[in-house]
Amino acid sequence: MSATGTTSAAEPIGRYVEREWRSNPAGPTRRARRPGRYRAFVPDPIAARSFPLDDGASLASHGATKALQHLQQAPRRIATLGAVAQNLLRSESVASSRIEGVLISQKRLARAGHLGPGRGPGGRQAGEVLGNVDAMRRAIEVGAQARPIGVEDLIEVHRLLLRFADDHGIAGIVRTTQNWIGGNDFNPIEASFVPPPPERVPDLLEDLCRFVARDDLPPVTQAALAHAQFETIHPFADGNGRVGRALIHAVLRRRGEVAGYVPPISLMLAAAPRSYVAGLTAYREGDVSEWCELFASAVERASDEALNLAEAIEDLEAEWLARADRPRESSAARRLIAALPEQPVFDTAAAQRLAGRSHVAVNNALRRLEDAGIVRRLNERKWGRAWECTELLELVEAFEESVASPTSG
Repeated sequence: MSATGTTSAAEPIGRYVEREWRSNPAGPTRRARRPGRYRAFVPDPIAARSFPLDDGASLASHGATKALQHLQQAPRRIATLGAVAQNLLRSESVASSRIEGVLISQKRLARAGHLGPGRGPGGRQAGEVLGNVDAMRRAIEVGAQARPIGVEDLIEVHRLLLRFADDHGIAGIVRTTQNWIGGNDFNPIEASFVPPPPERVPDLLEDLCRFVARDDLPPVTQAALAHAQFETIHPFADGNGRVGRALIHAVLRRRGEVAGYVPPISLMLAAAPRSYVAGLTAYREGDVSEWCELFASAVERASDEALNLAEAIEDLEAEWLARADRPRESSAARRLIAALPEQPVFDTAAAQRLAGRSHVAVNNALRRLEDAGIVRRLNERKWGRAWECTELLELVEAFEESVASPTSG
């Protein structure tokens, strides 16, 4: 790094330190138990570092910023705002979890969200993704606050992420042991990447939060760099990818680029997992522009696709109104139709709360929506009867598949 703090494209953003790994007797094979030397990567502090970008990355950042602004300012009907925001939040959480190998459909997630973790379908995976939804929501709330984002906020996001799936007591705890990516579970000798030793992590997290407090960088570039630095630090024993992607939205919210909608950036990154990993590797190797351009392109596309989902939800709601013979504006049926995109799985009590009408009026409305094929019963119990809006869930799943199908990239 030069005296001004400027990095060159070829200068790594950190250095490797060699460490000794002692034999692990728990390893199932001789190879897993063997001792040896490994190299851990220690990133440089970035709180005061400058990050000059090439023309391609700068242009991509500008395009992403315009797309985010267009998304936030796009005229949408008031009744659709919450529905789109909620579905984008769920889609972003599902995609962020999918990158880590946690797979669940929107239908199973919605049912588990209604019944509670561990009671509905999807089991542990549903709990993990519901935790991710809570973590993402908390990250956005933190970004909206007037105070700076601190290490304690990252710890809280991690605690929420794992609160339904913490088998080892690691939720909300910064790691005190070495972790690694790739290789085997018993030693880091053949790992593809080894983050910094645990004693370096607290100072690096504090430095990262000071970087996030800066206002002299374009917001999209700042979010890209914060995410890459977080992933390089890898401060937790598990859940780093999901917390790091939640941090993206905290930064964008803090800088005023995200307000009502959460662009499904993780959907775009999940569509090209090898490019995503290659971009993070390029960051560590000093090619910051390559990573920032890839990230900005994902943000721009995510913003465009979010608008497509908003339009699709509005079109579906208009179709429901037609199939239900256009119920009166203040009727229970009309109110339930307006609430379905935001809460596609519900029971009788929830239906009465959403509609704000009498028990008889809500029951009549539910029969009307059932007859029109808008909702269907999930059970036939006299008490605790539940319904599901399958068309909405299928629409969101089709949206996810159309923009985030795994590719070779």
